[in-house]
Amino acid sequence: MSTTVSAATAPATVTPLSTADAELLLSAARRAADAAGVAVSVTVLDAGGHPLAFRRDDRSVLVSGETSTRKAYTALQLDAPTADLVDLVKPDGPFHSLTTALDRPLLFIAGGLPVHRDGRLVGAVGVGGGAPAQDHSFATAAVAALTGAAPRG
Repeated sequence: MSTTVSAATAPATVTPLSTADAELLLSAARRAADAAGVAVSVTVLDAGGHPLAFRRDDRSVLVSGETSTRKAYTALQLDAPTADLVDLVKPDGPFHSLTTALDRPLLFIAGGLPVHRDGRLVGAVGVGGGAPAQDHSFATAAVAALTGAAPRG
């Protein structure tokens, strides 16, 4: 039995996140944080969870480097903004055990966003160092800069 895939049903090739894309995400998040007067760390991961870019402002708290990376990883693995996951992992939430069920660096605090291109997941950005709502807004500004969309709150 032979299997053929027609051009109409073949999966579309999606350009992966490049280092140039990662630098744009990092710069846009840092610009948004700088404008708000907040020192942050920013992590950009590719679709495989590998780091493409990282920067910790020398004024940011040391733990922000770890939180930005974990937020990006969580957004990537669950293909969802970390801000949308916070209530799901609370003690009465449907996924309350997810925080301890896996031996992975998940972090359910706002500031991580998946990055999509042509409807496909290509990476994630995580921001740490500010209040959760601030980190989320800085990550949102970064993704908007990459996609050309207007930032949403």
